[in-house]
Amino acid sequence: MEKMEERTAGGVAYTLERRRVKNINLRVRGDGSVAVSAPPRVAVGRVDAFVASRAAWIAQARERAMFRAAEQARPCAVPPDEAMALFSGVSEQVFPLFADVLGGERPLIKVRDMKSRWGVCTPAKRQIVFALRLAEKPHAAIEYVVLHEYAHFLHPDHSPAFWAVVARYMPDYKVRRALLRR
Repeated sequence: MEKMEERTAGGVAYTLERRRVKNINLRVRGDGSVAVSAPPRVAVGRVDAFVASRAAWIAQARERAMFRAAEQARPCAVPPDEAMALFSGVSEQVFPLFADVLGGERPLIKVRDMKSRWGVCTPAKRQIVFALRLAEKPHAAIEYVVLHEYAHFLHPDHSPAFWAVVARYMPDYKVRRALLRR
């Protein structure tokens, strides 16, 4: 039943895919292409109008995608050994808050060139991996990510209980998290 068609509306070229969905869904992919899925019974004119009405948003989303691609293509300004020293130092400051949960044993800290995450905590391995590019961010943002990953030793998900732990130790975490988007 899935049928794909190349279309243009409001100056936006997009691929229309007919699927068993309830609503018209629009996605701007990482390469800047636009994909729209729509129920089979929705008129093509209505889909075109939907896409045209979001042309300004699509242009902004494409700009963000191009910026992300350029950022990922550029080498990190901080060498891995310096990043490791930075993350280890912040980890030393945060560790005492979670020492009881970790039985007094520090987790293994690693640095990796990751594209889509700032950090990953694997409680079963007692390990935290930080993205190399995090070292380029403001210190307040780095502290937030380190605390965030340590909080996963208490709650491996992003439940309300997890966020309560983060907020207890860092009441301004939302401001710090916003620094990561700059």
